Amino acid sequence: MVCDGRILERVAELKKSGLKQKVESGLKEFRKAGNGTDGDIFKELCFCLLTANYSAEGGIRIQEAMGDGFLTLDQEKLRNKLKELGHRFPNARANYIFEARKHKNGIRERISSFGNGKEAREWFAENVKGLGYKEASHFLRNVGFENLAIIDFHIIDILERYGAIKRPKTLTKGKYLEIEEVLGGIAKNLGMNLAELDLYLWYAETGKLLK
Repeated sequence: MVCDGRILERVAELKKSGLKQKVESGLKEFRKAGNGTDGDIFKELCFCLLTANYSAEGGIRIQEAMGDGFLTLDQEKLRNKLKELGHRFPNARANYIFEARKHKNGIRERISSFGNGKEAREWFAENVKGLGYKEASHFLRNVGFENLAIIDFHIIDILERYGAIKRPKTLTKGKYLEIEEVLGGIAKNLGMNLAELDLYLWYAETGKLLK
């Protein structure tokens, strides 16, 4: 399905506005996060584990309240804390975070060992329980990779509305990659990368800029 150009116009309008500076600042923060400690990067991984079937805003709130608890609390205390903080799925998320700790030490070095973001995404999606393609892309974007699309219902909604895609019945890996290719074409037309485009599209759909 061919995009009718309105989405390009919409993002171009936003880029000319004061939003550009905020987007550039956000991208700079993501790159900086990728140079953080193993603990800091792992906490960002935990944030992305929390956001699946939840919300970015809720994940940010819990991440800030949890602090180093992602690194230190045992599974039961972690579950209780997530429940206290209002997460929808405290049991499952505590389990995912606890299991993911085996990847904490050396996570920064592991990320830097991959040739590109797509290789890194394959590894994290396959090896971190609870981290699907979208969440792995989200995590890697948040630590500086800029060639991956974060495809959720907000992005699907705006792409469908502007005629760029037909809404998939299910978001399989194959369909994810197809939509990512569409987004890549839009980004190329606009002279930006996928991480930058995601922030503009998210704002266009929600009126918010979130990590």
